[in-house]
Amino acid sequence: MSNRVVTAARRATRRAHDVYGQATKQSRVLPSFLIVGGQRCGTTTLYKTLVQHPGVLGANLRKGVHYFDLHYDKPLSWYRGHFPTQKRVDEASSALGYDVVVGESSPYYLWHPLSLERIDTDLEDARVLILLRDPVERAYSAYTHEQARGFENVSFLEALDLEPHRLQGESDRIAQGAVTRSKSHQHHAYVQRGEYIDQLERAEKVLGRDRMLVLDSQDFWSAPEALWPEVTGFLGLPPADVAFERHNARARSPMPEEVRERLDSHYQPFDERLAHWWGRPPSWRR
Repeated sequence: MSNRVVTAARRATRRAHDVYGQATKQSRVLPSFLIVGGQRCGTTTLYKTLVQHPGVLGANLRKGVHYFDLHYDKPLSWYRGHFPTQKRVDEASSALGYDVVVGESSPYYLWHPLSLERIDTDLEDARVLILLRDPVERAYSAYTHEQARGFENVSFLEALDLEPHRLQGESDRIAQGAVTRSKSHQHHAYVQRGEYIDQLERAEKVLGRDRMLVLDSQDFWSAPEALWPEVTGFLGLPPADVAFERHNARARSPMPEEVRERLDSHYQPFDERLAHWWGRPPSWRR
């Protein structure tokens, strides 16, 4: 069976499940945790690891719903329709002897100018998980990802030079309601999305630091067993055996060294502030 046929079948199954989810949305629950970013920092890996835990239920047939960034024009009940039923959650919790948690992973939430406030309003007790990766590698990974998806058609160096023009005023336009979506804000923020400290300080101001768990992606990829208890404890779960595998990685050509040096220099002051906020240097600055 061809990949095209398999993809079409999966889409048809998802559409049918979405119809059923909306028909039964009043009996469904809202999530208790969100993986909010950063993009290309291992969010898929963390999500697929978490849903192996018997005490974790994910969104139906998808990793992310993108409600708080791309679909907030729909009612909260629409969002609820993408999650398990209360009956399923209650039965699983009863069988396990502890409260099951429900979550999704939409990595645009951290970068989007309105998502965190919306999360705080609609999911006032939800916890958020954030992953951070070497921002130089993240920028290049994001570029190759967007290029493969058809959202980018210039070279990496050209994309870096174009970014200030592409993003100029876009965050304000979204925040002020002039537009609900911005292609460049979502798909062309290679450098700015790696300026993590600004996003973390904003998240702390909106949500409170006790609702945030920030993980170093390289540490999680290289020694997941060491960080796993921190993740499960943050979500109020007991430890459980899972298979640690890396997902959604893309092969790509090497980054030109002069571009790497340019980005590394750009990020240095941001990484210094990040280390102070975090209480430790990130893996890429050790």
